[in-house]
Amino acid sequence: MGDFDKDNAGEGPAATPSPQEEADREAIAALTLRLRSGGIRDNRVLSAIERVPRRLFLSAALQKHAHTDTALPIECGQTISQPTVVAWMTAALDIAPEHKVLEVGTGSGYQAAVLGHLSREVHSIERYRTLADLARERLSTLKIASVTVHHGDGLEGLPEKAPFDRIIVTAAGPEIPPALLDQLADGGKLIMPVGPKGGVQVLTLAEKKGATMVTRALQEVRFVPLVEGVASRL
Repeated sequence: MGDFDKDNAGEGPAATPSPQEEADREAIAALTLRLRSGGIRDNRVLSAIERVPRRLFLSAALQKHAHTDTALPIECGQTISQPTVVAWMTAALDIAPEHKVLEVGTGSGYQAAVLGHLSREVHSIERYRTLADLARERLSTLKIASVTVHHGDGLEGLPEKAPFDRIIVTAAGPEIPPALLDQLADGGKLIMPVGPKGGVQVLTLAEKKGATMVTRALQEVRFVPLVEGVASRL
């Protein structure tokens, strides 16, 4: 997707998309239609999802399931969230282009790629070096330069880059980590699944208003647990 470039007019027709690219476009179009019918109305979020082929964030064996609305396994025993959850979490944050965004839990890099089309500055933290390296490669392939992937402890956030206008946590914990709340800008929003490990959690939206934190429960979800520290292997 992109605007018509007058400077390149007359340079000849665009390259014909490959069969795989055409299949991706059709599958993503069907996915965004399902998201819209399911209640996602934010056109910027839908456009961002349309621009990110989920297939590229999965192993070859699972790519045929890329555009189904289900969570799928990725490396290091983690998962890639279902597109509906990615869309709902992203839309709830109401991200503007000027916002500085922190993502805790890079995983495959899919959510980070979507965020990268909505904000000019995104920082994503991943405790597994393998996942961080793979995410960087995928984001580079898609030429998404607005996202910086950090290998570190997500519970600590990134105090050197704070404050953040928006924070998204893609793993569950019993409570929102205090360090992340401290790094949220006044008027900022944070979204995170809150609840027990291995059980049903509640997707929680927190908004910082001065010294007050206003929270709202959105929907029930299931996420992998948020783990302290950096992985010693992988």
